[in-house]
Amino acid sequence: MESAAPALTCILAAGPAVALLTRLLAALAWLGAHWYVLTSAAALTAVAGEAAVRQLAARASSRRIALELVAGRHFEPSLEEIFRHGLQLTRASAALPWWAPQRARTVQIRLRADGSAPLRYRIEGPASGERLLSINPFGPDVTVESALPISDTPRKHTVRAEFVLRGRPVAPLREVPLEPDPLQPLVDAVSDLDAELGDLAEIRLDIQQAPRWAVRLRRRQLLAGAQQAARAETQRSARWMGHGGPDSVLAHLRGQLTGQMTAGAGSSRRLFVPPTPRRVDEAKALGKLTDDADDQLVRVQLLVMCQADKEGLAQTRLAQVHAALDVFGGRARWTIRGWRLGPWRVGADHWLNRSSFERRWSLGHCRPPRTNWARMEELTGLLKPPTMHCRLPLLVSDLPSFAFGDPQLLLQGIYQRPDGRERLVATYAEETFFEVGVGKAGGGKTERALAQAIGWAHAGGGLMFVDPHRDSWPRAATFLAHDNLMNRIMLVDLNGLGPTPAVSSWNPIGMQHGKQPHEVVEAVTDAYASALGWDDATAPRAITILTAALAVLVAVNAAACRAGCPENQATLFHMRALITDRGFRSDALAVAGAGIDEQTRSWWQSVFPTLPPDAYAVVLNPMVRLSANPITRAFLGQPVGVYDIRAAMDSKAVLWVCPGGSGPTDRLLTSLLARDLLRAVRSRRDVPEDERVPFRPYFDELITLTGSTPETIAAMFEDFRKYHVHVHGMTQLLARLPAPVRLSLMQNASTLATTAGSTSAIEPVTAEWGHNPSAARVATMERYSHYVSMNVRGRRVGPVKIRGPHLDSVFAEQARPKKVADLEKAALAAAGARPLPELCEHAAAQLKNVSAFLTEHAPTRINLSKEKGYQ
Repeated sequence: MESAAPALTCILAAGPAVALLTRLLAALAWLGAHWYVLTSAAALTAVAGEAAVRQLAARASSRRIALELVAGRHFEPSLEEIFRHGLQLTRASAALPWWAPQRARTVQIRLRADGSAPLRYRIEGPASGERLLSINPFGPDVTVESALPISDTPRKHTVRAEFVLRGRPVAPLREVPLEPDPLQPLVDAVSDLDAELGDLAEIRLDIQQAPRWAVRLRRRQLLAGAQQAARAETQRSARWMGHGGPDSVLAHLRGQLTGQMTAGAGSSRRLFVPPTPRRVDEAKALGKLTDDADDQLVRVQLLVMCQADKEGLAQTRLAQVHAALDVFGGRARWTIRGWRLGPWRVGADHWLNRSSFERRWSLGHCRPPRTNWARMEELTGLLKPPTMHCRLPLLVSDLPSFAFGDPQLLLQGIYQRPDGRERLVATYAEETFFEVGVGKAGGGKTERALAQAIGWAHAGGGLMFVDPHRDSWPRAATFLAHDNLMNRIMLVDLNGLGPTPAVSSWNPIGMQHGKQPHEVVEAVTDAYASALGWDDATAPRAITILTAALAVLVAVNAAACRAGCPENQATLFHMRALITDRGFRSDALAVAGAGIDEQTRSWWQSVFPTLPPDAYAVVLNPMVRLSANPITRAFLGQPVGVYDIRAAMDSKAVLWVCPGGSGPTDRLLTSLLARDLLRAVRSRRDVPEDERVPFRPYFDELITLTGSTPETIAAMFEDFRKYHVHVHGMTQLLARLPAPVRLSLMQNASTLATTAGSTSAIEPVTAEWGHNPSAARVATMERYSHYVSMNVRGRRVGPVKIRGPHLDSVFAEQARPKKVADLEKAALAAAGARPLPELCEHAAAQLKNVSAFLTEHAPTRINLSKEKGYQ
């Protein structure tokens, strides 16, 4: 009995443990029989946890800010600036409260093409990280603007894709150089986007700062995998040595078959040493996940959505974007996540994954695949807006398409899109203040100006085309010969072509239109001084005589108009009679009366008689030259001229002026016309600014026109904008233009264009563009090609290469060759053109008419008996 007592004590002590084990086994048996209860509880816990996490993530993402980065044309960041920007984005992604789930801790880069810009660059992140996101590391070449939320209208067809990094898990993406821009393939992929078809392409790159525990866990997984691979390799080597080594069965059989084994050889044994696993190289195993810089390691999520209203366009756009991302491919590459089974593909568009994609897309949540790890240097191409090394296409939003008959648009040329399609591009007329075209003869600058002028005329605009050589008129007449235009077109042709040329008429000092006398005197005096090279230092006396004479003649003409006798007005050719004929001068001063001030009258009475006769020659010689030419004598010798540039501007007339040459007489006439234009434009100050009708003078061969009136042409480019008069000038060489004209042109030109030419001639233009493109590149362009920079919506577009519009192709539907004769007849009639002999005869008889008027209306002949010289 005593020996049984310890055993009984042990059994009693073990009773609770056995009971516990029994209950545990029973519970396991129950769970095995009722496994669905545990599974349901686990599922419900997971669903509840996911719902709670989603709610917290949505709450954390409810306050986000959006910034748009707009790069200037000279934006060229360094790698260090891009790297710092990436670090700022990474730091901003973690600027959330402690309770925010990991999926909400992200900053999103949106690359969007919707037709409003070639590629909009937008950053979205938590509002708590606004200070970090608003820091601009790129300097003044990038503008950071607050952006409003984007709401897209639904399209008919939508394609979604999520990209994942394939290849070795630790392999880096390719290091893409910054020149050319890494974004160039993406820009090219969306360059043919057509907003009218509902095209939309958007790429969203989410950057997330990885938790340290996740980084350490991932590193342990990679090291464990590398060690397991090393052990597997060792086992394979051991098996090879066991099966193919010198002591293996195969080796013995091979020896028997070859007869190389001897009796003693079978008893010899070699020592078999199994291979040992090699040591894992951590740097090679971890790759880009090495622990030398955890701050540069981020998790990334890349989502793409393409939409269109036309079937197939969205799929094609996604394929283009996928091909563009190949530029980043190296040992790792971006591929679309999912799998394919025959014609079926399970990806982001599949119903199993679509809700997850849409939730991440709309809320900005980041749940990247486990392989999507990247370092900052791998993402440099996506951490910045497009740089100056990116060729951006011109969308309709950047440069509008030309529409025939639209008065808001001004034709510029033909732009070829990257996909090879062409469209007519234009600028807005209200923003095209001044335009300069440079290039060699025959390069197409005049053809481009003619196309622009013809389009403007058909849109109802007024213009003046000044062409000393007249070649532009027969070229343009075919496309202007429309019935609705014939009553607006006037032709002032001073070339005297044909057996019986018809010439218009103009009296520069005529007063029948109510001009201001002092403005007329100033305009004619300045025109003479500019054409003849006079100034107050070199020819003070000539300027004084001319000014005093014009003051008297203008006052006489004003008196004739007040008397109702405009046909008795004096012309410039009566200046000789005023200076050399005492009786004519006395009557003129008497008729002028109060039209001249007392100082001018005193000068004629006291100073003029003391001048020697040779002092008058410098003033009269230009008049003699003008009178010697029958065309200029007929044009300027009529008392009531039809040509009135102010009336032409206000009535939206289409005026073609062909001065007829580049000799001294022609230069003087051109100077008179240019100065009168300046006077007429400045006289529009009597009209409210919003009522001033736009008008466009076109000056072909600026070298010829500015040779006589440099200061006048320069003043046009400086003053005309405020009067709604916009000058277009063409020249072969900027260097041949006078310095005032050249400086005013380059300073105020809203459109600057050049064709091919010598590098020295093109250099001043390309210098304005920062030598991009270079002069050598422009010099080798094909004929009718242009590089043009334009102002559109307050910013400069270009320089962009366009092809000059050819009239026969662009305006083929407007050609009316059978009506050209009718147009020329109507244009000459509108300009008051009459046969040359008739006008010359009338000009010769005008001196008698003026003298008769002076004699009749002179109250008292002024005593000029002290005069000497001419009697």
